[in-house]
Amino acid sequence: MTQPRPGTVEEFTELVGRLRSRDGYTEPVAFGVGIATVADAAAGATEDGVVLDTWFPSINLAANLGAVALLCDIAGHDGSAGTVELTTEHLDEMLARAAVFADDLNAHPNLAVVRDLRDRSVASGVLPTRQQAVLTVIASLEEAPVDAHDAYLRLHLLSAREVRPHGANLDGVFGQLANVAWTSAGPCPVADLPAAVRRARLAGAPLTVLGVDKFPRMVDYVVPAGVRIADADRVRLGAHLAEGTTVMHEGFVNFNAGTLGAAMVEGRISAGVVVGANTDLGGSASIMGTLSGGGKEIISVGEECLIGANAGIGISLGDRCIVEAGLYVTAGTVVTMPDGTRRKAKDLNGSHDLLFRRNSLTGAVEVVHRAGAWSEGLNADLHAN
Repeated sequence: MTQPRPGTVEEFTELVGRLRSRDGYTEPVAFGVGIATVADAAAGATEDGVVLDTWFPSINLAANLGAVALLCDIAGHDGSAGTVELTTEHLDEMLARAAVFADDLNAHPNLAVVRDLRDRSVASGVLPTRQQAVLTVIASLEEAPVDAHDAYLRLHLLSAREVRPHGANLDGVFGQLANVAWTSAGPCPVADLPAAVRRARLAGAPLTVLGVDKFPRMVDYVVPAGVRIADADRVRLGAHLAEGTTVMHEGFVNFNAGTLGAAMVEGRISAGVVVGANTDLGGSASIMGTLSGGGKEIISVGEECLIGANAGIGISLGDRCIVEAGLYVTAGTVVTMPDGTRRKAKDLNGSHDLLFRRNSLTGAVEVVHRAGAWSEGLNADLHAN
């Protein structure tokens, strides 16, 4: 923290240039400035220092590299993958070096977040936690996350539509994230929840427990523009919802999965699944994911498809396909082709313009070729979000 404090924009630009090219510094591919919630033994937590969540109001992918170079220099970090805690002194120094932008901080999102973190008030509460300002750096999205903050930053990038599903390595993410009781007062260590509930009730402000899971609700961290989500509990942080997507009350979207265009989601989009534009996933329909039961095959659904109510797939669909209501097509399902021959459904993986249906007389699953999109299509008014 011995660098001079620039007096002009030109001097600031020169300083940033020197920091980005200094020996030993590695320029990251992504970074975030955020606030972490950490279990605090001093406040009554069973374990100390466990990261419960990290919220990044500012996320950066191959952008604002001058800001991260400056923060890394102040915090004594070389830009390699990992997380450093930002003290009040670090935050003050960052604002001092960027004083030339003091009158227009809102035009510089990372500086605005630094200001807000420095000025935040830390109120005491019933939860045994503390908050910590952090800088998290990702050296490569192709490498697995190195800590819980890194994992949270990648989930933010997905939900903010900065990267598409499978655009960031999430190997080992379950091991990086703690199982958390998500409450109306914030995240709480599960082991300490009974005591927190007792303190809250005695204080006359009962806690509402929203869930116990490793992944929080997306909308508590990221709300992408142009979407509708009827039930926030059914969309996990790390879901990727394209503009024009509607997730109805019984729809569900897991992390590292989602839509690539306007879509109706009344069924389940499991982890790893990608759904194309103008596709309708009917009520209680299900797409087999990669976490359990689905193996490692990544299932995708093309554009202009319709998966009927209570239907499901364990194979990928190309564009303009229909699976009739109530029919679940797995890789091993034997289907009757238009010429009367029989094949396993996995042989049709990713094919376009197919209709999968069950013969109501024989019970056989049949596949017929079809031309064009399903006639009704998506309701344009409904998806003008």
